[in-house]
Amino acid sequence: MVRDREFTVADVRRVLRKHWWIIPVCGVGCAALSASVARQLPKKYTSQAVVLVGKPTVDTEYVKPVVDEGLNQRLASMKEQVLSRTRLEPLIEKLDLYHADRGKLQMEDLIERLRAAIEISSLEPMPGTQDRSIPGFSVQVTFDNPRSAQGICTEVASIFREQNARALEQTAVRTASIIGQQLAEAKAKLDEQDAKLAQFKRQYIGSLPQEGQSNPSLSSTLNSRLKANTQALSLAQQDKAFDESHLSEATANSKVSRSKANPQTLVEQLRAEQDQLTVLESRYTAEHPDVIKANNRIMELKKRMAETSNSDKTPAPSQTASQAPQIQQLRSKLRQDEVRIADLTRQQTKIQDQMRLLEGREQASAMVEQQRKELTRNYQSALDAYNDLLKKKQDSAMAIDPAHQQEGEQFRVLDPPSLPTKPSFPKMLYFAGGGLGGGVLLGLAVLYLLMAMDNTLHTEKEVEMYLKLPVLGSLPVMEFFAGRTGDARPLKRSLLGKD
Repeated sequence: MVRDREFTVADVRRVLRKHWWIIPVCGVGCAALSASVARQLPKKYTSQAVVLVGKPTVDTEYVKPVVDEGLNQRLASMKEQVLSRTRLEPLIEKLDLYHADRGKLQMEDLIERLRAAIEISSLEPMPGTQDRSIPGFSVQVTFDNPRSAQGICTEVASIFREQNARALEQTAVRTASIIGQQLAEAKAKLDEQDAKLAQFKRQYIGSLPQEGQSNPSLSSTLNSRLKANTQALSLAQQDKAFDESHLSEATANSKVSRSKANPQTLVEQLRAEQDQLTVLESRYTAEHPDVIKANNRIMELKKRMAETSNSDKTPAPSQTASQAPQIQQLRSKLRQDEVRIADLTRQQTKIQDQMRLLEGREQASAMVEQQRKELTRNYQSALDAYNDLLKKKQDSAMAIDPAHQQEGEQFRVLDPPSLPTKPSFPKMLYFAGGGLGGGVLLGLAVLYLLMAMDNTLHTEKEVEMYLKLPVLGSLPVMEFFAGRTGDARPLKRSLLGKD
């Protein structure tokens, strides 16, 4: 007897020994029932195709892919497009699916049933590989007809391939268009920066850093030229002063020579010429034209003094006339000196202007260098952006090329859609195994109920607990044979009753 729903090992053994047959009967019965139900259920067939993602045959270092979106994102986007109404409705019409239910159900319901029959799952990457991108995906179609399942799987795999090729082409065309617009804008900015830089170079020519390196040598050259010009101008001015003095002396001598020659006057002239010769010899060498002319004049004066001492008469007209060319030469030389001084003065002014301009450039070099760096940096940035967009445009143009598309990423069917020969649902073994397991559980539940409903007493302890009386004695279990030979029936008797 079970008390307070507490079972002992003896109770379990007793029930199993007596009613063990209930478990196999329930298991076999439920398994047979499940198999019978499985035979009555509508059968479903599953066709599967495996699609791999082919890697580009050209190294991405040389040809950059235009589409850099992850395969998971692309696959999710394409899955939504493939399973859309615009794709599935023509598929139903093409393969004549759900022919018997078209008059009963709306097209939306049929599309939803077909969408539920298609399963798309990603393949796991091979273990041990560094590339963790998915290698591909599988397409599974479960339908009530094996031919229809295979046809649907074939169409879905084909739609994926077409959709991928179209997506790559559309993305490449769209990318090329956007990059073309950006390239035109970058070209305009580059031309603008180039024009600014050219205008800056024209405006600050000579003040640029590469030209500033020659400024010290140019300044030294200008200083040397200015020094030489100053010295030449000083000598020219001295020559002019000397020629003016000679001209004035020659003019005075000419006037004196027209009158009676005075020995005292000739002596004074000779003394003056000798003093002038001394000054010239201190400045020039003996071969200098002015020194030679001074010697000639001294010799002429000495000659005249000698003639005057011989004759007290006035000089002959030929002597007076001989001094006129000398005066003309002095005046001509004086004009040359003036022209030379004017030319040297202009050159000196020009050199000084150049030196002032050079000094101004050197003072403004810091500001010019800062502006140049800014303009150069802007120009280089615009040039880099233009070159980058130009390369992207070339890559996008190659992506549009069908020959390049054949070398790019593609979907390739590894396992074509299979023609199922056995139904994927219901599986007889699964149903039978499930029925067997359920029957065993049912048998155990029946045994539990039998133990729970058992009110008989089996041990002395149960008698004392239930009757509240002590047990005086007990008889062991006795077995004897009754009836004819071979017919033996065990009998169990006790003082408590018969079991």
